Amino acid sequence: MSRPRGVADLAGRRVGIWGYGVEGRASEAYLRSRVGELVLVDDQPHDEHVLATSDGGLNALAECDVVLKSPGIPRRRADVMELESRGVVVTSSLALWLADADRSRIAMVTGTKGKSSVTSLMTFIINAAGLSARSAGNIGVPPYALEDDGGYLIIETSSFQAVDVNDAPAVVVVTSLGADHLDWHGDMTTYHRDKLSLTSKPGEHATVVSDDVALRDAHELLGGDVTWVSAGDSELREALGLVGTHNDRNVQVALVAASALTGLPGDVLHQAAIQNRDDFTPLAGRLTVVARRDGLTFIDDGLATNPLPTIAALEAVSGDIALIVGGFDRGVDYTPLARAIAERGQVALIVMPTAGERIAQAVMSLVPNIALTHAQSMDEAVDHAICALPKGGTVLLSPAAPSFSQYANWEERSADFRQTVLGTAVNSSHHGAFGHEES
Repeated sequence: MSRPRGVADLAGRRVGIWGYGVEGRASEAYLRSRVGELVLVDDQPHDEHVLATSDGGLNALAECDVVLKSPGIPRRRADVMELESRGVVVTSSLALWLADADRSRIAMVTGTKGKSSVTSLMTFIINAAGLSARSAGNIGVPPYALEDDGGYLIIETSSFQAVDVNDAPAVVVVTSLGADHLDWHGDMTTYHRDKLSLTSKPGEHATVVSDDVALRDAHELLGGDVTWVSAGDSELREALGLVGTHNDRNVQVALVAASALTGLPGDVLHQAAIQNRDDFTPLAGRLTVVARRDGLTFIDDGLATNPLPTIAALEAVSGDIALIVGGFDRGVDYTPLARAIAERGQVALIVMPTAGERIAQAVMSLVPNIALTHAQSMDEAVDHAICALPKGGTVLLSPAAPSFSQYANWEERSADFRQTVLGTAVNSSHHGAFGHEES
Protein backbone atom coordinates (compact mmCIF):
# COMPACT_ATOMS: atom_id res chain seq x y z
CA MET A 1 0.00 0.00 0.00
CA SER A 2 1.03 3.64 -0.35
CA ARG A 3 2.48 5.38 2.69
CA PRO A 4 -0.41 6.37 5.00
CA ARG A 5 -0.82 10.10 5.68
CA GLY A 6 -2.97 9.73 8.78
CA VAL A 7 -4.88 7.24 10.91
CA ALA A 8 -7.84 7.22 8.52
CA ASP A 9 -5.61 5.53 5.93
CA LEU A 10 -5.32 2.50 8.26
CA ALA A 11 -9.03 1.67 8.17
CA GLY A 12 -9.53 -1.98 7.27
CA ARG A 13 -5.77 -2.61 7.23
CA ARG A 14 -3.68 -5.12 9.16
CA VAL A 15 -1.41 -3.02 11.35
CA GLY A 16 1.55 -4.15 13.41
CA ILE A 17 2.71 -2.43 16.59
CA TRP A 18 6.38 -3.27 17.05
CA GLY A 19 7.57 -2.49 20.56
CA TYR A 20 5.09 -2.90 23.42
CA GLY A 21 6.35 -0.43 26.00
CA VAL A 22 4.73 2.86 27.00
CA GLU A 23 4.34 4.05 23.40
CA GLY A 24 3.25 0.66 22.10
CA ARG A 25 0.50 0.37 24.68
CA ALA A 26 -0.64 3.92 23.94
CA SER A 27 -0.64 3.10 20.22
CA GLU A 28 -2.82 0.05 20.82
CA ALA A 29 -5.36 2.10 22.78
CA TYR A 30 -5.29 4.85 20.14
CA LEU A 31 -5.79 2.50 17.18
CA ARG A 32 -7.80 -0.45 18.50
CA SER A 33 -11.14 0.74 17.09
CA ARG A 34 -9.68 2.40 14.00
CA VAL A 35 -7.95 -0.40 12.11
CA GLY A 36 -8.91 -3.75 10.70
CA GLU A 37 -6.55 -5.91 12.76
CA LEU A 38 -3.70 -5.25 15.21
CA VAL A 39 -0.61 -7.43 15.56
CA LEU A 40 1.47 -6.84 18.71
CA VAL A 41 5.19 -7.69 18.67
CA ASP A 42 8.07 -6.93 21.03
CA ASP A 43 11.72 -7.98 21.11
CA GLN A 44 11.28 -9.15 24.71
CA PRO A 45 7.54 -9.43 25.40
CA HIS A 46 6.18 -9.62 28.93
CA ASP A 47 2.56 -10.19 27.92
CA GLU A 48 1.16 -13.47 26.63
CA HIS A 49 -0.76 -11.81 23.81
CA VAL A 50 2.41 -10.16 22.42
CA LEU A 51 4.61 -12.09 19.98
CA ALA A 52 8.38 -12.17 20.30
CA THR A 53 10.21 -10.70 17.31
CA SER A 54 12.52 -13.72 17.08
CA ASP A 55 9.76 -16.27 17.63
CA GLY A 56 7.22 -15.69 14.88
CA GLY A 57 6.79 -11.96 15.47
CA LEU A 58 8.82 -10.79 12.50
CA ASN A 59 6.92 -13.11 10.17
CA ALA A 60 3.64 -11.77 11.56
CA LEU A 61 4.79 -8.21 10.93
CA ALA A 62 5.74 -9.15 7.36
CA GLU A 63 2.08 -9.99 6.74
CA CYS A 64 0.95 -6.51 7.85
CA ASP A 65 0.17 -3.59 5.56
CA VAL A 66 1.73 -1.09 7.96
CA VAL A 67 4.04 -1.48 10.95
CA LEU A 68 4.22 1.22 13.61
CA LYS A 69 7.70 0.94 15.06
CA SER A 70 8.77 1.88 18.57
CA PRO A 71 11.36 4.68 18.56
CA GLY A 72 13.77 2.37 20.38
CA ILE A 73 14.06 0.07 17.36
CA PRO A 74 16.74 1.53 15.05
CA ARG A 75 15.42 2.66 11.68
CA ARG A 76 18.37 1.01 9.93
CA ARG A 77 18.22 -2.31 11.80
CA ALA A 78 18.43 -5.31 9.47
CA ASP A 79 14.98 -6.68 10.28
CA VAL A 80 13.38 -3.24 9.75
CA MET A 81 15.00 -3.02 6.34
CA GLU A 82 13.88 -6.58 5.59
CA LEU A 83 10.25 -5.67 6.26
CA GLU A 84 10.50 -2.67 3.96
CA SER A 85 12.10 -4.78 1.24
CA ARG A 86 9.03 -7.01 1.43
CA GLY A 87 6.72 -4.06 0.78
CA VAL A 88 5.65 -3.35 4.38
CA VAL A 89 5.33 0.34 5.23
CA VAL A 90 7.24 1.06 8.46
CA THR A 91 6.38 4.31 10.20
CA SER A 92 5.35 5.53 13.66
CA SER A 93 2.20 6.39 15.58
CA LEU A 94 3.61 9.88 16.17
CA ALA A 95 3.92 10.48 12.42
CA LEU A 96 0.33 9.43 11.77
CA TRP A 97 -1.05 11.40 14.71
CA LEU A 98 0.86 14.54 13.67
CA ALA A 99 -0.51 14.34 10.13
CA ASP A 100 -4.05 14.57 11.53
CA ALA A 101 -3.36 17.11 14.29
CA ASP A 102 -3.76 20.88 14.26
CA ARG A 103 -0.05 21.60 13.84
CA SER A 104 -0.55 25.34 14.37
CA ARG A 105 -0.85 24.56 18.10
CA ILE A 106 2.16 22.25 18.31
CA ALA A 107 5.85 22.78 19.03
CA MET A 108 8.39 19.96 18.96
CA VAL A 109 11.58 20.30 20.99
CA THR A 110 14.72 18.32 20.24
CA GLY A 111 18.42 18.53 21.11
CA THR A 112 21.22 16.49 22.63
CA LYS A 113 20.72 18.25 25.96
CA GLY A 114 18.19 20.73 27.29
CA LYS A 115 15.11 19.47 25.46
CA SER A 116 13.31 18.34 28.63
CA SER A 117 14.08 21.64 30.36
CA VAL A 118 12.92 23.74 27.41
CA THR A 119 9.77 21.63 26.98
CA SER A 120 8.80 22.14 30.63
CA LEU A 121 9.70 25.85 30.48
CA MET A 122 7.66 26.50 27.35
CA THR A 123 4.67 24.75 28.89
CA PHE A 124 4.96 26.81 32.09
CA ILE A 125 5.47 30.13 30.27
CA ILE A 126 2.42 29.67 28.02
CA ASN A 127 0.23 28.69 30.98
CA ALA A 128 1.59 31.61 33.00
CA ALA A 129 0.36 33.93 30.23
CA GLY A 130 -3.19 32.69 30.73
CA LEU A 131 -3.27 30.27 27.81
CA SER A 132 -3.43 26.47 27.95
CA ALA A 133 -0.43 24.25 27.23
CA ARG A 134 0.60 20.68 28.04
CA SER A 135 3.86 18.76 27.74
CA ALA A 136 3.96 15.43 25.91
CA GLY A 137 6.38 13.05 24.25
CA ASN A 138 9.50 11.87 26.04
CA ILE A 139 8.80 14.15 28.98
CA GLY A 140 5.36 12.67 29.64
CA VAL A 141 2.86 10.61 27.70
CA PRO A 142 2.63 10.19 23.93
CA PRO A 143 0.53 13.01 22.46
CA TYR A 144 -1.94 10.53 20.95
CA ALA A 145 -2.74 9.36 24.49
CA LEU A 146 -4.13 12.83 25.33
CA GLU A 147 -7.60 14.19 24.66
CA ASP A 148 -7.51 17.35 22.54
CA ASP A 149 -8.40 20.25 24.86
CA GLY A 150 -7.85 22.95 22.25
CA GLY A 151 -4.65 24.20 23.89
CA TYR A 152 -1.02 24.18 22.85
CA LEU A 153 1.05 21.01 22.94
CA ILE A 154 4.81 21.01 23.54
CA ILE A 155 6.33 17.69 22.50
CA GLU A 156 9.79 16.60 23.58
CA THR A 157 11.09 14.70 20.55
CA SER A 158 14.07 12.36 20.36
CA SER A 159 16.25 11.81 17.32
CA PHE A 160 14.65 8.34 17.10
CA GLN A 161 11.23 9.91 16.63
CA ALA A 162 12.36 12.72 14.33
CA VAL A 163 13.40 10.27 11.63
CA ASP A 164 9.85 8.98 11.10
CA VAL A 165 7.98 12.30 11.31
CA ASN A 166 6.55 13.43 7.96
CA ASP A 167 5.19 16.89 8.79
CA ALA A 168 6.53 19.95 10.57
CA PRO A 169 4.65 21.47 13.51
CA ALA A 170 4.28 25.24 13.80
CA VAL A 171 7.53 25.51 15.78
CA VAL A 172 10.60 23.30 15.91
CA VAL A 173 13.13 23.96 18.69
CA VAL A 174 16.73 22.72 18.71
CA THR A 175 18.48 23.18 22.05
CA SER A 176 21.95 21.74 21.38
CA LEU A 177 23.93 19.29 19.27
CA GLY A 178 26.51 16.81 20.48
CA ALA A 179 27.18 13.08 20.48
CA ASP A 180 24.51 10.58 21.52
CA HIS A 181 22.71 7.42 20.41
CA LEU A 182 25.54 6.37 18.10
CA ASP A 183 24.53 2.73 18.59
CA TRP A 184 21.12 3.62 17.07
CA HIS A 185 22.19 6.01 14.30
CA GLY A 186 25.51 4.38 13.37
CA ASP A 187 27.83 7.40 13.38
CA MET A 188 28.00 11.06 14.35
CA THR A 189 27.19 12.40 10.88
CA THR A 190 24.03 10.31 10.64
CA TYR A 191 22.99 11.24 14.18
CA HIS A 192 23.26 14.96 13.41
CA ARG A 193 21.39 14.55 10.14
CA ASP A 194 18.62 12.51 11.79
CA LYS A 195 18.35 14.88 14.75
CA LEU A 196 18.09 18.02 12.61
CA SER A 197 15.81 16.42 10.01
CA LEU A 198 12.89 17.55 12.15
CA THR A 199 13.61 21.15 11.11
CA SER A 200 13.27 20.32 7.40
CA LYS A 201 9.94 18.51 7.32
CA PRO A 202 7.29 19.85 4.91
CA GLY A 203 5.08 22.66 6.08
CA GLU A 204 5.69 26.31 6.92
CA HIS A 205 7.24 26.55 10.37
CA ALA A 206 9.55 28.51 12.64
CA THR A 207 12.80 26.91 13.74
CA VAL A 208 14.23 28.27 17.01
CA VAL A 209 17.87 27.30 17.52
CA SER A 210 20.25 27.83 20.43
CA ASP A 211 23.28 29.63 19.06
CA ASP A 212 26.24 27.40 19.82
CA VAL A 213 29.27 26.32 17.83
CA ALA A 214 28.08 22.80 16.98
CA LEU A 215 24.76 24.02 15.60
CA ARG A 216 26.41 26.83 13.64
CA ASP A 217 28.72 24.22 12.10
CA ALA A 218 25.64 22.20 11.08
CA HIS A 219 23.62 25.17 9.84
CA GLU A 220 23.23 23.69 6.36
CA LEU A 221 21.11 20.90 7.87
CA LEU A 222 18.59 23.36 9.32
CA GLY A 223 15.29 24.10 7.62
CA GLY A 224 12.31 26.32 8.33
CA ASP A 225 12.38 30.02 9.20
CA VAL A 226 15.44 29.93 11.47
CA THR A 227 15.87 32.19 14.52
CA TRP A 228 19.15 31.95 16.42
CA VAL A 229 19.00 32.57 20.18
CA SER A 230 22.31 33.80 21.55
CA ALA A 231 21.26 35.77 24.65
CA GLY A 232 20.15 34.39 28.00
CA ASP A 233 17.63 35.40 30.64
CA SER A 234 19.29 35.23 34.05
CA GLU A 235 16.49 37.17 35.76
CA LEU A 236 13.83 34.60 34.91
CA ARG A 237 16.21 31.68 35.48
CA GLU A 238 16.95 32.91 39.01
CA ALA A 239 13.29 33.64 39.68
CA LEU A 240 12.42 30.06 38.77
CA GLY A 241 15.14 28.65 41.01
CA LEU A 242 17.02 26.91 38.20
CA VAL A 243 20.61 25.88 38.90
CA GLY A 244 23.44 26.76 36.49
CA THR A 245 24.02 29.62 34.07
CA HIS A 246 23.47 27.24 31.13
CA ASN A 247 19.79 27.55 32.01
CA ASP A 248 19.93 31.27 31.08
CA ARG A 249 19.97 30.16 27.45
CA ASN A 250 17.35 27.44 28.00
CA VAL A 251 14.98 30.03 29.47
CA GLN A 252 15.54 32.44 26.57
CA VAL A 253 15.07 29.71 23.97
CA ALA A 254 11.80 28.75 25.68
CA LEU A 255 10.61 32.38 25.65
CA VAL A 256 11.43 32.87 21.96
CA ALA A 257 9.79 29.57 21.00
CA ALA A 258 6.69 30.26 23.12
CA SER A 259 6.38 33.65 21.43
CA ALA A 260 6.68 32.07 17.99
CA LEU A 261 3.98 29.54 18.85
CA THR A 262 1.45 31.84 20.54
CA GLY A 263 2.16 35.16 18.84
CA LEU A 264 2.52 36.89 22.22
CA PRO A 265 5.52 39.26 22.59
CA GLY A 266 8.50 37.92 24.48
CA ASP A 267 8.41 40.68 27.09
CA VAL A 268 4.78 39.87 27.87
CA LEU A 269 5.64 36.19 28.34
CA HIS A 270 8.67 37.09 30.46
CA GLN A 271 6.62 39.27 32.81
CA ALA A 272 3.85 36.68 33.09
CA ALA A 273 6.41 34.01 34.01
CA ILE A 274 7.99 36.28 36.65
CA GLN A 275 4.59 37.03 38.18
CA ASN A 276 3.64 33.35 38.30
CA ARG A 277 7.06 31.94 39.23
CA ASP A 278 5.65 30.17 42.30
CA ASP A 279 3.65 27.92 39.98
CA PHE A 280 6.80 26.56 38.34
CA THR A 281 7.98 23.10 39.39
CA PRO A 282 11.60 22.39 38.42
CA LEU A 283 12.05 19.29 36.32
CA ALA A 284 12.83 16.19 38.38
CA GLY A 285 16.21 14.70 37.58
CA ARG A 286 17.69 17.93 36.28
CA LEU A 287 20.07 19.37 38.89
CA THR A 288 17.49 18.79 41.61
CA VAL A 289 18.64 19.07 45.24
CA VAL A 290 17.60 15.89 47.04
CA ALA A 291 19.01 16.65 50.50
CA ARG A 292 21.47 18.80 52.44
CA ARG A 293 23.08 17.52 55.61
CA ASP A 294 26.39 17.45 57.47
CA GLY A 295 28.00 19.72 54.90
CA LEU A 296 26.94 17.59 51.95
CA THR A 297 24.54 18.51 49.16
CA PHE A 298 23.05 15.63 47.18
CA ILE A 299 21.99 16.57 43.63
CA ASP A 300 20.02 14.39 41.22
CA ASP A 301 20.91 15.09 37.59
CA GLY A 302 19.72 11.68 36.42
CA LEU A 303 18.33 13.10 33.17
CA ALA A 304 21.93 13.60 32.04
CA THR A 305 22.06 10.63 29.70
CA ASN A 306 24.96 11.89 27.56
CA PRO A 307 28.15 13.89 28.23
CA LEU A 308 26.84 17.40 27.40
CA PRO A 309 24.47 17.84 30.37
CA THR A 310 27.06 16.32 32.71
CA ILE A 311 29.59 18.90 31.51
CA ALA A 312 26.99 21.61 32.17
CA ALA A 313 26.37 20.19 35.66
CA LEU A 314 30.08 20.34 36.47
CA GLU A 315 30.07 24.01 35.50
CA ALA A 316 26.95 24.70 37.58
CA VAL A 317 28.13 23.16 40.86
CA SER A 318 30.93 24.78 42.89
CA GLY A 319 33.33 23.25 45.41
CA ASP A 320 34.36 19.62 45.80
CA ILE A 321 32.28 17.10 43.87
CA ALA A 322 31.88 13.34 44.05
CA LEU A 323 30.53 12.57 40.58
CA ILE A 324 28.56 9.35 39.97
CA VAL A 325 28.62 8.33 36.29
CA GLY A 326 27.84 5.30 34.15
CA GLY A 327 25.02 3.33 32.60
CA PHE A 328 24.34 1.79 29.20
CA ASP A 329 27.27 2.24 26.82
CA ARG A 330 26.07 3.77 23.54
CA GLY A 331 29.57 4.18 22.17
CA VAL A 332 29.77 7.98 22.45
CA ASP A 333 33.09 9.79 22.77
CA TYR A 334 33.78 10.64 26.42
CA THR A 335 36.86 12.73 25.70
CA PRO A 336 35.01 16.08 26.09
CA LEU A 337 33.69 14.98 29.48
CA ALA A 338 37.15 13.83 30.53
CA ARG A 339 38.55 17.24 29.56
CA ALA A 340 35.85 19.02 31.54
CA ILE A 341 36.64 16.92 34.63
CA ALA A 342 40.38 17.51 34.21
CA GLU A 343 39.95 21.27 33.76
CA ARG A 344 37.56 21.67 36.64
CA GLY A 345 39.51 19.76 39.29
CA GLN A 346 38.11 18.96 42.74
CA VAL A 347 36.28 15.93 41.35
CA ALA A 348 36.25 12.41 42.73
CA LEU A 349 34.84 9.90 40.26
CA ILE A 350 32.54 6.99 41.10
CA VAL A 351 31.86 4.78 38.08
CA MET A 352 29.03 2.31 37.51
CA PRO A 353 28.65 -0.30 34.74
CA THR A 354 29.13 -0.30 31.87
CA ALA A 355 29.81 3.12 30.38
CA GLY A 356 31.50 4.12 33.61
CA GLU A 357 34.51 2.00 32.72
CA ARG A 358 35.07 3.91 29.48
CA ILE A 359 34.52 7.21 31.25
CA ALA A 360 37.14 6.19 33.82
CA GLN A 361 39.63 5.30 31.08
CA ALA A 362 39.09 8.63 29.32
CA VAL A 363 39.52 10.61 32.54
CA MET A 364 42.57 8.66 33.74
CA SER A 365 44.31 9.32 30.43
CA LEU A 366 44.25 13.01 31.41
CA VAL A 367 44.26 12.78 35.23
CA PRO A 368 46.05 9.54 36.15
CA ASN A 369 45.84 10.24 39.88
CA ILE A 370 42.14 11.13 40.04
CA ALA A 371 40.27 9.71 43.04
CA LEU A 372 38.42 6.82 41.42
CA THR A 373 36.18 4.09 42.81
CA HIS A 374 33.99 1.45 41.16
CA ALA A 375 30.44 0.65 42.26
CA GLN A 376 28.06 -2.08 41.18
CA SER A 377 24.96 -0.57 42.81
CA MET A 378 23.59 2.83 43.77
CA ASP A 379 24.07 1.98 47.45
CA GLU A 380 27.77 1.43 46.82
CA ALA A 381 28.05 4.53 44.65
CA VAL A 382 26.50 6.86 47.24
CA ASP A 383 28.59 5.33 50.03
CA HIS A 384 31.79 5.84 48.00
CA ALA A 385 30.74 9.41 47.20
CA ILE A 386 30.16 10.23 50.85
CA CYS A 387 33.56 8.77 51.74
CA ALA A 388 35.17 11.03 49.14
CA LEU A 389 33.85 14.22 50.81
CA PRO A 390 34.84 14.14 54.51
CA LYS A 391 34.84 17.95 54.75
CA GLY A 392 31.69 18.50 52.71
CA GLY A 393 30.83 19.14 49.10
CA THR A 394 28.36 17.87 46.52
CA VAL A 395 27.40 14.30 45.70
CA LEU A 396 26.28 14.64 42.08
CA LEU A 397 24.46 11.92 40.16
CA SER A 398 25.01 13.00 36.54
CA PRO A 399 25.52 9.70 34.71
CA ALA A 400 26.42 10.86 31.16
CA ALA A 401 24.82 7.61 29.95
CA PRO A 402 21.34 6.08 29.66
CA SER A 403 19.94 4.04 32.51
CA PHE A 404 18.79 0.86 30.88
CA SER A 405 21.74 -1.42 31.56
CA GLN A 406 20.57 -1.54 35.21
CA TYR A 407 17.26 0.35 35.25
CA ALA A 408 14.11 0.53 33.17
CA ASN A 409 14.46 4.29 32.66
CA TRP A 410 16.09 7.41 34.08
CA GLU A 411 13.20 7.95 36.51
CA GLU A 412 13.87 4.59 38.14
CA ARG A 413 17.58 5.37 38.42
CA SER A 414 16.91 8.79 39.95
CA ALA A 415 14.39 7.27 42.35
CA ASP A 416 17.02 4.75 43.46
CA PHE A 417 19.46 7.61 44.06
CA ARG A 418 16.92 9.61 46.07
CA GLN A 419 15.86 6.63 48.15
CA THR A 420 19.48 5.71 48.80
CA VAL A 421 20.39 9.26 49.81
CA LEU A 422 17.41 9.70 52.10
CA GLY A 423 18.12 6.35 53.74
CA THR A 424 21.88 6.79 54.13
CA ALA A 425 23.46 8.01 57.35
CA VAL A 426 26.44 10.26 56.70
CA ASN A 427 29.59 9.13 58.48
CA SER A 428 31.80 12.21 58.54
CA SER A 429 34.72 10.28 60.02
CA HIS A 430 35.55 8.65 56.65
CA HIS A 431 38.86 9.63 55.09
CA GLY A 432 38.24 11.30 51.76
CA ALA A 433 39.51 11.65 48.26
CA PHE A 434 40.69 15.25 48.51
CA GLY A 435 43.00 14.83 51.53
CA HIS A 436 41.62 17.78 53.52
CA GLU A 437 42.88 16.17 56.74
CA GLU A 438 46.45 16.87 55.68
CA SER A 439 46.02 20.41 54.39
